[in-house]
Amino acid sequence: MKFLPSQLLYFFHDRRAQRNLHSLIRFVLFLCFFIALYSVLFHILMEMEGQHYSWVTGIYWTLTVMSTLGFGDITFTSDIGRIFSLCVLMSGIVFLLVMLPFTFIQFFYAPYLEAQSKSRAARELPEDTSGHLIIIGSDRIALSLATRVRQFNYKYCILVNEVNHALDLVDQGYKAVVGDSDNPQTYKLLRADQAAMIVLLSDDLKNTNAAYTLREVAPDVQVVANADSEESVDILQLAGASHVFQFMSMLGEMLARRTLGTGARSNVIGNIKKLNIAEAPAVNTPLVGQTVKGCGLRDATGMNIVGLWEQGRLVPALPDTVIGAKTIMILAGTEEQLDAYDDFVGPAPSMDAPVLILGGGRVGQSAARLLSRRNVDYKIVEKNKKLIKDEKHYAHGSASDLEVLKAAGIDSAPSVFVTTHNDDLNIYLTIYCRRLRPDIQIISRATFDRNITVLHKAGADLVMSYATMAANTIINLLSPGKVMTLTEGLNIFRVEVGSSLAGKTLMESNIRDDTGCSVIAVSRGEEMEINPDPTLPLENGASLLVIGAAEDERRFLEKYQV
Repeated sequence: MKFLPSQLLYFFHDRRAQRNLHSLIRFVLFLCFFIALYSVLFHILMEMEGQHYSWVTGIYWTLTVMSTLGFGDITFTSDIGRIFSLCVLMSGIVFLLVMLPFTFIQFFYAPYLEAQSKSRAARELPEDTSGHLIIIGSDRIALSLATRVRQFNYKYCILVNEVNHALDLVDQGYKAVVGDSDNPQTYKLLRADQAAMIVLLSDDLKNTNAAYTLREVAPDVQVVANADSEESVDILQLAGASHVFQFMSMLGEMLARRTLGTGARSNVIGNIKKLNIAEAPAVNTPLVGQTVKGCGLRDATGMNIVGLWEQGRLVPALPDTVIGAKTIMILAGTEEQLDAYDDFVGPAPSMDAPVLILGGGRVGQSAARLLSRRNVDYKIVEKNKKLIKDEKHYAHGSASDLEVLKAAGIDSAPSVFVTTHNDDLNIYLTIYCRRLRPDIQIISRATFDRNITVLHKAGADLVMSYATMAANTIINLLSPGKVMTLTEGLNIFRVEVGSSLAGKTLMESNIRDDTGCSVIAVSRGEEMEINPDPTLPLENGASLLVIGAAEDERRFLEKYQV
């Protein structure tokens, strides 16, 4: 009941509701006119028959006849009176039993229910709101970002311009508000001048308009925008965006950095200060078949294996865990330690064949540019002739055509990238390539998070989603070093040592046993201890760098974050 005043206020301020209410009032007045007319005629006819009744009785008789109750306590004796009774009865059926309910429902009850539903969609934030994140847009990146910031206890809201869309998001558990992204008043109601960051995730034109508009209200707030085209980057910056990213291009580069065709034994995929995180495929190394403890890696390099990644599943690097040919080791160490690792396992076999890229869209072309800068040969399979630039690096045809794949070099390629925007096609091509080449490295793009597991089961060694990558990029701007995605579902994140961990050693905390995560470094101010001593107590206020799969990360944050 406490929401009833706000619902009624919203209802009576809506123009369509006001028009409906006026129509309902006109019908009720029309009905009252007939009731009054019938009451007068009742008295006239009763006087003609010699019967005398009060005016209240006349109204009582009219309503009982019109509503078909017909108590029978007052009746006419003449034929004209009975004919009048039939007219009142028939008109009552039409007006009271048919038209009144439908009129009431159409012009009042249904609009009220709609207003009641719409009142659930907020149009402003409380005046004291500050330090929040405003997300403009509701695509996959926006929803992934909202999920991530909620996981790290940041306040946020998603701005959409349709009430029903906002209600759908609210029903899904998101904080959604309604407003126009090109209206300065919208940003005033969202307290944009007190926000920590505003993220623009619509198309380039809407992002430009929104950036220019919100600068009137929040000139100093950090604004992050996504650009679909390279030409829009400068325009968005001129419009007021603090940071402009091309997430599709970033995804292509991230995929390209995972290839085995570079000739290196380990591949750095991220770094935090002096700490480098690297992937190292175990295939064709002397580590295959050995245990984590027995391989001698720590003694030779001083570096730990912090996790083993096997087709979408993080396996804890326990001392007795066996390293398989399909295993990708996650290494954490300094640059010198990674160089020592390359020396320890020996030189990588030469890769003379080009890397195969299935799909010549923005992601595929971005991956090709990075490979070119690294002097790695590549071949793009693309069926759209307009996207083919030269015969050396392009093969025209369908990626599902065996002859096209063989002509492109599927039999000798060290890696294949599956980069189309259609997950169904990506799953199909992943299965196809795995059957053709059981030993090839397959790296796939996922458009929807729900298909990540399916792609791994189909045979992909690594899967990356641009929604997750973009969300983590934005979170790192909001809080530098907070989270880093190694591959889809495997993250490194930073947390402060709170009361639940302070004073305990890593051995006593049982972090790995309770959550599946591993602590790879401890930061104390500017100092960072890589591969920390598990027997030393953790200090309150220190920062932990933790690696874990997505579900492990959730368990860790629920258990230890304060």
